[in-house]
Amino acid sequence: MDQYYLNLIAIGGSFALYIGIAVWARAGSTDEFYAAGRGIHPVTNGMATAADWMSAASFISMAGLIAFNGYSASAYLMGWTGGYVLLALCLAPYLRKFGSFTVPEFIGDRYYSRTARLVAVLCLIVASLTYVIGQMTGVGVAFSRFLQVENDTGLFIGAGVVFFYAVLGGMKGVTYTQVAQYVVLVFAYTVPAIFISLQLTGNPIPGLGLFSEFEATGEPLLTTLNKTLADLGFASYTEQDSDPSAIINMTLFTLTLMIGTAGLPHVIIRFFTVPKVSDARLSAGWALVFIAIVYLTAPAVGAMARMNIMSTIWPGGTGENAQAIELDALPPWFENWGTTGLLGWEDKNGDGRLQYFDSDGDTLPPVAVASGSDENELTNFNRDILVLANAEIARLPSWVIALVAAGGMAAALSTAAGLLMAISSAVSHDLIKRSINPNISDKAELMWARGSMAAAIAVATWLGLNPPGFAAQTVALAFGIAAATIFPVLIMGVFTHRVNNKGAVAGMVSGLVFTVVYIFLHKGWFFVPDTNQFADTIEGALFGIQSTAIGCVGAAINFIVAFVVSAQTEDTPQEIRDMVENVRVPRAA
Repeated sequence: MDQYYLNLIAIGGSFALYIGIAVWARAGSTDEFYAAGRGIHPVTNGMATAADWMSAASFISMAGLIAFNGYSASAYLMGWTGGYVLLALCLAPYLRKFGSFTVPEFIGDRYYSRTARLVAVLCLIVASLTYVIGQMTGVGVAFSRFLQVENDTGLFIGAGVVFFYAVLGGMKGVTYTQVAQYVVLVFAYTVPAIFISLQLTGNPIPGLGLFSEFEATGEPLLTTLNKTLADLGFASYTEQDSDPSAIINMTLFTLTLMIGTAGLPHVIIRFFTVPKVSDARLSAGWALVFIAIVYLTAPAVGAMARMNIMSTIWPGGTGENAQAIELDALPPWFENWGTTGLLGWEDKNGDGRLQYFDSDGDTLPPVAVASGSDENELTNFNRDILVLANAEIARLPSWVIALVAAGGMAAALSTAAGLLMAISSAVSHDLIKRSINPNISDKAELMWARGSMAAAIAVATWLGLNPPGFAAQTVALAFGIAAATIFPVLIMGVFTHRVNNKGAVAGMVSGLVFTVVYIFLHKGWFFVPDTNQFADTIEGALFGIQSTAIGCVGAAINFIVAFVVSAQTEDTPQEIRDMVENVRVPRAA
């Protein structure tokens, strides 16, 4: 069967499954819409949480980052999984015991402040919207490649599917849909990895294949990859950058990802859906198990994909006699992805070959010297295409390529639904119900919840169609905001009664302003009217710390400001002190 029709069957079948689940699990009350009636089993919730977390960033981007950055990209694995350990130990059970529907509701009640709730809503919306841009854009990219439609058309189709099952089902529908999406995406991620591991090493377990012998050389795969990259002038794949600044940034970036994960609202609200406090901790444990299946596979996917790419561009091997591939012999996947605009090449010196080298290195590979040109001819290789193109690069069967297409859709849509759910709940419950109209009926609140969900989907779609100039860095901004604003106020709210309402508000605002201003300065995102363009990037504005790693510094500022302001103002009321003790101390005690 033609590849196009296989892709259509895989994607269309998965969409029909999601919509069918939404009809079956539609929400009939605000309790079901916000928290799925608090009746989700821990294993089910763990699987839904894993799908909620494994977004387009994890499914599509992470292996690409590992493939091209090697050791330094391990920060993503450590940071994202470490964040769930923080959730399981420090937040999930306590927030579930408190009994809130949303994160801003907990913050507003714990800090007895309408202002604190509104600031939390602002932080939640900004973080969630910046995160959802990548998901909606990823939907458009996957559609444009696998179903050969315009990017905008694919985005509208994806938005329509999310609209149907999220607006109709609320958290209840989203939860069971995410379970189905997890099954789709985990098969889509691991099946191609198993095929490729067998091809290259003969080992069917990708994580073990990473350390097995590469059949073409008889040496371990990573050893062969390091030699290949060294022969072609690239940096080592497995060695750490010895520059102290790089080590500091990697450490701070890992910490930012950890506390950012523990502070992301769409992840936290998943733990409000289980029946008991102990189930919240179990859910976090099961989520780690389900996430580990993909995260233990990702390093192998990245390394094996890099090896396959090197073999594609230099089919004759490496060393002094290395010859790049002739343009007439480029494999079909080059043409397939070239039409998306995410892969591009140009024969700049007219030698009929594809010249590609490490432009940041001091030593150029022999092929670059022989060609007589100092410019790369692989003009664009978007790292986000790596996982989606991996099956084609390895020349796997057509049905595997179709499975990858369905998995990419599942990853993007599952996280988009979770983010939109968090936004909708914050608007309808925290703004409308808790701030503007406390006497609103359950039916009217449910209507507002569905309306705000529809509005959030419309805004997310528009952002996907018209991404800002910094869309590629929005994930860093989302994690930075969550780390610097929401995580500290949750930790202080659970583990100390000394922080009062004024301290909490001052801490959140200071963390938000510092982090956003720093990222905008560092990335040069401030618009200069006279030049009609954005300012130049300011490198190392604070001790060489990169913008992606600044979230933990913003969190430290949040903590310090909150405690200082609280110490200079009135004490926390006794009833709030009692509430904090009740939340933290086990019921049996």
